[in-house]
Amino acid sequence: MADSTGFLKFERSVPPRRPVDVRIRDWKEVYLERQAGGEEAFTSATLRTQAARCMDCGIPFCHHGCPLGNLIPEWNDLVRRDDWREAIERLHATNNFPEFTGRLCPAPCEGSCVLNLTESPVTIKQVEVEIIDRAFAEGWVTPQPPAELSGKKVAVVGSGPAGLAAAQQLTRAGHEVTVFERADAVGGLMRYGIPEFKMEKRHLDRRLDQMRAEGTRFVTGVEVGAEGSDVTVAQLREDFDAVVLSGGATVGRDLPAPGRELAGIHLAMEFLPYGNKQALGELDSPPINAEGKHVVIIGGGDTGADCLGTSHRQGAASVAQLEIMPEPPSSRGPKNPWPTYPMVMRVSSAHEEGGDRIYAVNTERFVDDGAGNVKAILVHDVEMVDGKFTKVEGTERELPADLVFLAMGFTGAQKEGLVEGLGVDVDGRGNVVRDAEFMSSVPGVFVAGDMGRGQSLIVWAIAEGRAAAGAVDSWLTGSSMLPRPITPTAVALR
Repeated sequence: MADSTGFLKFERSVPPRRPVDVRIRDWKEVYLERQAGGEEAFTSATLRTQAARCMDCGIPFCHHGCPLGNLIPEWNDLVRRDDWREAIERLHATNNFPEFTGRLCPAPCEGSCVLNLTESPVTIKQVEVEIIDRAFAEGWVTPQPPAELSGKKVAVVGSGPAGLAAAQQLTRAGHEVTVFERADAVGGLMRYGIPEFKMEKRHLDRRLDQMRAEGTRFVTGVEVGAEGSDVTVAQLREDFDAVVLSGGATVGRDLPAPGRELAGIHLAMEFLPYGNKQALGELDSPPINAEGKHVVIIGGGDTGADCLGTSHRQGAASVAQLEIMPEPPSSRGPKNPWPTYPMVMRVSSAHEEGGDRIYAVNTERFVDDGAGNVKAILVHDVEMVDGKFTKVEGTERELPADLVFLAMGFTGAQKEGLVEGLGVDVDGRGNVVRDAEFMSSVPGVFVAGDMGRGQSLIVWAIAEGRAAAGAVDSWLTGSSMLPRPITPTAVALR
């Protein structure tokens, strides 16, 4: 197995990001790639020493941190031994899309790594992405069409990571799978929500090519069940033996403060798709553009950081990102012990590029410029008193804001159209209710991803898609060999 002393001999190391003044002039990923000149920055030998830090700890807590159950110690050791072909086999055994998770997942596996007791975990995420990138480069990622067909048809509605994972598993199990996507291209938030500088869409496209070659059919530009749609709810139920709902938690959390109606205030997901289209050359001047403007982002999470990086690349005059919570600590607190996910201060690539991060503030109102446009926001500091955020008197101040993005998360699935048309039950949090078999209250209609779980991580979405596929396959055929890495009620370590 592993080099049992590697963690003593080698320090944690990660690839350098491209210089800020270079990368904000384009939309390419922030890390150098070997084929683009990155070999000297982070060589294969360096990566193998990083994999050698995996300490064969006996109880691999990284397995518990990852809902997919990725076989992390195994493929770490295979990389250490330079056996890349077997490494991708072990990686694909639990994860359909490591090129997505290796770029977009915040790596709860690293948070639960035993070496994170000293806050120096194995660079699991980097090893993962290097394995899959090499596999694609070497031609090892090939279509895996089913040996025989079941005669059953399955519709997957929504082409985000949950829907794609479910579709690929069900196609490989022999079912005829059609994926419906209301946007003009497949990928869900990975296509138009995740900025190009975090994951170039060529990584998505090459995986979709594999899925098409396996037999998965994609239909874009169709919002199933919507008024006037080409595919009605009745037609969906008639044409398919089972349906998987994987449309995500798409309803953004709004901020009903005075002045919300002013022009220039947008939900984050109104802005980010235009940025992606601009990055892909589909738009020269997006309708919502940060160029030359003072931008305020309300919400301190990943979506807010995506707005931040996009605003930098569009040439914003200034950017401030607001968060109502206090600034996170630099290391774990007593209420956040290992192996739970470390809630500590992080600096994303977008934060490196500039902008102000302002913590413990709340928005009182949006300020009108006299012509119906936002020109500033009035904020004040807050503190926690008896479990509630309380205004700190005398801290009111205005921040210039020609453009405001609301990035405060999501409140559940869209009800209008498909959800209401199917008549599936929805809980008090806006999520579609499902049972232990991922089935909704309507027989034959299953639910995977954020639509049933609520807003979560990409790794949970893929795990849900895989697990729901196993449930669908069993329901259609009476049994299934497809893996089910999680249950609908599984939660992260906490």
